[in-house]
Amino acid sequence: MSRPTTGPLRVCLVASSQHPIREPFAGGLESQTHYLARELRRRGHLVSLYAAPGSDPALQARELTLDRFRPSAAASRDVNAPPARWMTEHHAYLSLMLDLAGAGGDEVDVVHNNSLHHLPVAMARTLTVPVVTTLHTPPLPWLESAFHLSPDTPAVAVSETCRRMWAPRVRASVVRNGVDTERWRPGPGGGAAVWSGRMTAEKAPHDAILACRRAGVPLRLVGPVSDPAYYDAMVRPLLGGDVEHLGHLPHDELVEVVGAASVALVTPRWEEPYGLVAAEAMACGTPVAAYDRGAVAEVVTPAAGVVVAADDVDALAAALPRAAALPRDQVRATAVRDCSLQRMVDEYEALYVSLAAAGRPAA
Repeated sequence: MSRPTTGPLRVCLVASSQHPIREPFAGGLESQTHYLARELRRRGHLVSLYAAPGSDPALQARELTLDRFRPSAAASRDVNAPPARWMTEHHAYLSLMLDLAGAGGDEVDVVHNNSLHHLPVAMARTLTVPVVTTLHTPPLPWLESAFHLSPDTPAVAVSETCRRMWAPRVRASVVRNGVDTERWRPGPGGGAAVWSGRMTAEKAPHDAILACRRAGVPLRLVGPVSDPAYYDAMVRPLLGGDVEHLGHLPHDELVEVVGAASVALVTPRWEEPYGLVAAEAMACGTPVAAYDRGAVAEVVTPAAGVVVAADDVDALAAALPRAAALPRDQVRATAVRDCSLQRMVDEYEALYVSLAAAGRPAA
């Protein structure tokens, strides 16, 4: 069955069920989903977004029904019964995919799976419309299993580094993430350094604190405490004086803080699939000092920051003044050219058109 390739496309965008798609965003996946849905609609496409309850009302999301199924008492008592959260997510995605395999599939031209759940991949071949999945993380075992059984399901990685991580099991093209360079606007700089993101061990904000202390640079941390045990052990004892945690800020306040910073630190202790916080800082004209892990060096080029060996706090401290000396207009121009929302959506739009033109034979 072939689909129209001119005029508006009907896109079913499937989000993660873990967190609502709303500001302040829980993470990069939620941010990217929000901007993608909004920009596709601005371009005239018809977007059906399926997302967790509590998502931004402006997106007109259809809720992934996480609370409508309860296993029977007998099933719940089974020693092998999965956790309740796993079961509700399974039921939500199963319900959605069965609907799209039936009458619901007649209402869309392409399904874009932006979640981390395995069912949209495993059940893709039951649909009469194409399904494409974005790979936002390093390889996950349940997704590898789904792709193994559905090897022809198209996949897109958010960076070349991410594509290589998945390459042993999944054939993927690359559409690098993008940020809204109109909302992430240039700031004056000159202020304290900034670190933004989830407060977790794999993001290592404590390394940012240690580096700034060694360099004699004040630091402002921004982001939710996603791992309270880590935060209490590694971050809270270091706060005070020249280091403060501002909490999980609304978007406009976060833009002000990042734009006022002299430099942004990015300190991943995991294989960062993209590095959205780096692109956001660059869009504000704020240069970046970062660990070379995952895709960070793809995003933070020499025109926009300084990348040092992973986990080397002394090298990171030494990089702070070098990064801060970069011209802010040059940093901003790099983000506009390489990291923009417009570029990302152009590439997804072209992919949707190609998939819709090819279609999928009816099962």
